[in-house]
Amino acid sequence: MIDLPPVRGKLTPNRDLSDLTWLRVGGPADWLFQPADEEDLAQFLAALPGDVAVFPMGVGSNLIVRDGGLRAVVIRLGRGFNGIEVSGDTVTAGAAALDAHVARRAADAGVDLTFLRTIPGSIGGAVRMNAGCYGSYTADVFQSARVILRDGAVVTLTPAQMNFRYRQSDLPQGAVLVSATLRGPAGDPAALHDRMAAQLQKRDETQPTKDRSAGSTFRNPAGFSSTGQADDVHDLKAWKVIDDAGLRGATVGGAQMSPKHSNFLINTGNATAADLENLGEKVRKEVYATSGITLEWEIMRIGEPRADLPVHKMAERPE
Repeated sequence: MIDLPPVRGKLTPNRDLSDLTWLRVGGPADWLFQPADEEDLAQFLAALPGDVAVFPMGVGSNLIVRDGGLRAVVIRLGRGFNGIEVSGDTVTAGAAALDAHVARRAADAGVDLTFLRTIPGSIGGAVRMNAGCYGSYTADVFQSARVILRDGAVVTLTPAQMNFRYRQSDLPQGAVLVSATLRGPAGDPAALHDRMAAQLQKRDETQPTKDRSAGSTFRNPAGFSSTGQADDVHDLKAWKVIDDAGLRGATVGGAQMSPKHSNFLINTGNATAADLENLGEKVRKEVYATSGITLEWEIMRIGEPRADLPVHKMAERPE
């Protein structure tokens, strides 16, 4: 194992990642680095050999770590990277700040970032994946991001540089987003909190929030999120094409497509990462066979499979 630069934060070798993901699966990372602050992170990245892979990890809410683990330094931001500051209609949040906390703090100050309330995860992930729901996206409110590049340089990225698309952005490879500035429309605090309460109730009624899941498994083929409105069109929603293929409740090992919401992949208790990914690939294959639609993963999958737990990729339309 390589020698790593000295740090003030915490470096843990051969760190199992399963307990850091919502799905509770996956093998070890070569190293887990929890930096003390921005300076600690920047100095570490600047001194780290360029051929060592880096993977920034949020709260693991939209992630499958494969059973063989990850040959990289996983960087996980924690205390010191979760502050939230509101100034007028602008909210600056550390990358580790939870989306729900940012939505609530913004609402307290009369700033409408309510769409973030039901999105699992942290602001860093929301920016990286252009998270959204109810017809609103992170890109709609994004002003800038403070980012530490792989070589340790600290830069500020603009909306144009991020090049947001549906569930995608152009955050540089190996870069670690440390904070983001968002601007939302004004709203009455009480009304904003009432809206979020209604959104939470609707989410709990329609999604398996008490199960081990990672949110939506596949991107909507239509290329946009559900609006939550009465006139929403469902024909090209991922859950609809999965239902049409007869896959609601389908299982592989300990993995299941939720009977409550068929675009949610859940760990029923003893799933491996291979079970989860193989079920997802089975769904992709059968949806393609029945509808000609190729579902694209929304859950990020990283690392190496174990030799005894292979992953069977869809062959018809490789990613």
